[in-house]
Amino acid sequence: MTGNYIPSGKLIIFSAPSGAGKTTIVHHILSKFPEIEFSVSACSRKRRTGEKDGKDYYFIGVREFKKKIEENAFIEWQEVYENNYYGTLKSEIERIWAKKHHVIFDVDVVGGLNLKKIFGDKALAIFVKAPSIKDLEERLKQRATETPESIKRRMDKAEKEMKYSAEFDYILVNDDIIQALTDAEKLVADFIYA
Repeated sequence: MTGNYIPSGKLIIFSAPSGAGKTTIVHHILSKFPEIEFSVSACSRKRRTGEKDGKDYYFIGVREFKKKIEENAFIEWQEVYENNYYGTLKSEIERIWAKKHHVIFDVDVVGGLNLKKIFGDKALAIFVKAPSIKDLEERLKQRATETPESIKRRMDKAEKEMKYSAEFDYILVNDDIIQALTDAEKLVADFIYA
């Protein structure tokens, strides 16, 4: 899906460090725009409590993920942490475009930039930013799903990811969730109805 691939719909990319609020914003956008559909990413990690295969992620395990890499089944993929792979299946985008819908992504920062590079002007890339690194850390602690080690790992990664924010089309600061949702809605509407 690179080079001569012609998209039949638009793509909206939301990327952020863990805890910035991108998933909340993506769920809001999906509730407001019936012509936009969520691209379910594939991952090699184990399913967390409450997550559903095919809805939150395609949980395919490390061996299956590596097999799909060899088969060129991904439009983009990366090893986010050791043996912890995430990627966007070509079949997922094709499934959504077959319905004449636009695609929305909730992906990490590098994945978002990779998608933007592939699709160019057909994609709107939005970086969701917490007001500060301290706010981000507090949000991760409040989740109560992370160990102190995983919080530290995510915070180290977040500091690196923040450096890429200027490469996105827009930076959306999420210091007031209501305002962030309103701003996101306007950005998406302006893009898909342009």
